[in-house]
Amino acid sequence: MSRTRTSAGAGVNSGNALRVGALRACVTLLAESVAQLPCELYRRTSDGGRERATGHPVYDLLHSQPNQKDSSFEYFEQGQGALGLEGNHYSLIERDGAGFPIELIPINPKKVQVLKGSDGLPYYHLVDINEVVSMRQMHHVKSFSTDGYLGISPIASNADSIGLAMSTEEHAAAVFERGATMSGVIERPREVEAIKSQEGVDRLLNKFTERHGGLRNAFSVALLQEGMSYKQLSMDNEKAQLLESRKFSVEEICRLYKIPLHMVQLNDKSTSWGSGIESMSLGFVIYTLLPWLKRWEAAMRRDLLLASERADLYIEFNVSGLLRGDQKSRYESYAMGRQWGWLSVNDVRRLENMPPIAGGDRYLTPLNMNDSQQTQRSLNATPEQMQDIEGILCRT
Repeated sequence: MSRTRTSAGAGVNSGNALRVGALRACVTLLAESVAQLPCELYRRTSDGGRERATGHPVYDLLHSQPNQKDSSFEYFEQGQGALGLEGNHYSLIERDGAGFPIELIPINPKKVQVLKGSDGLPYYHLVDINEVVSMRQMHHVKSFSTDGYLGISPIASNADSIGLAMSTEEHAAAVFERGATMSGVIERPREVEAIKSQEGVDRLLNKFTERHGGLRNAFSVALLQEGMSYKQLSMDNEKAQLLESRKFSVEEICRLYKIPLHMVQLNDKSTSWGSGIESMSLGFVIYTLLPWLKRWEAAMRRDLLLASERADLYIEFNVSGLLRGDQKSRYESYAMGRQWGWLSVNDVRRLENMPPIAGGDRYLTPLNMNDSQQTQRSLNATPEQMQDIEGILCRT
C-alpha cells in the first residue's frame, strides 16, 4: 500500500488515515448517510407523474440486493466509503442475455487502472487478472476529477492536512506517556554544602517524587529544608497549545469533506446548538450529501439503463426524510400550501409517504385571490341585473 510523504513527516495512505478519528467520522458519516437512503427506479407516466418501475431488473438490484453477497445498504456504504478514501468506486456489471444488469460486483479501487482509449472512452485494467474491460462492463462513480477519467483521492490530495493530524495525535500520545518536559527542579542555596554522592541526590528526588508525584498526590503539601525551593518547569497542554492543535486538525478534516463540526461531535461553537442546528443539518444535506447522490444517480443512469430506456426511466435516492423539518414546521408549511392552492391533500400525503385518497387531488382557490379585472367587471351590474336588484329591494 503506497504512502504519500507529508511535510509533517507522516506517511499517509487510506489505511492509516482512518486512524484519525475525525477523518473516520467524516468518511463513515457520508457512507452511512448515502447507504440509508432508499434508491429506487422510477418510470415517468403520461400525466406527468411517476411510478416505481418494480418490474424492471434494475429496481431490485438497487433497492434490495446488488449481488449475492451484499445488501443494498452494505453495497452503497462500501461504495461511498471508497469514494471518500480513494475518490473512485468500481463495480463489475453482470448482464443477462437481453443486456439488463443482474449483478453489481464491487472491486477494490486499488486493483483498477483507468486507461484512455483511442476513441476517447475509458477502459478499465483489472490488475489481479490482467484483463481490460469496457465501460459497458464497469460501473464507475468518481469524485471531483480534473481529467474526467479518474476521481481525485481526498487522502492523496490533502495528505499534508491529514499527516499533520496524525503527527499531532502521535505527539499527544508521547506527551501523556512521557511528559513534554521535566516537571520541575529543586534548588539549594549556593552557601549550603552540596550533596556529595549521586546516591544521596537520587534518594532525595525519589522520596520527593514518591510523596508528591502522581494524581493521588496532586494537591499534597511539601516541606523543603536547608533553604531548598521548588521551581515548576513543565507546561500544561493548554500552554503548549496541544489541545488547540488537535481541534484545528479536526476542523481541517471537516473542511476537507464539507462536514459541519457538530456532526463529528465538536460542539464548542456557539452556533452548534439551539435554533441553528436544524439549519446546519439541512445545509449538510443540500451542500454535502446531495452532490454525492447526484454523482451516484448520474453514473447509475449512464451505466445501468439502456439508451432506449433513459427517456422514460430514471434512478433517484429518496431524501425527503432528511429534508423534513420538525413536525410543527412541516404541518404549518403544508397548511400554507393547501390554503394558497399549490398543494392538494394527496400532494401532502405523498410528502409524508402516505397513500393517496379518493378526491384528494383537488386544489383550493383563495377567495381573495381573484383576477383584479374580473373583480372590477363584477362590480358593474348589467341593466337586467339592476332590474332584478330593484325587484328584490321592492319586495323587501
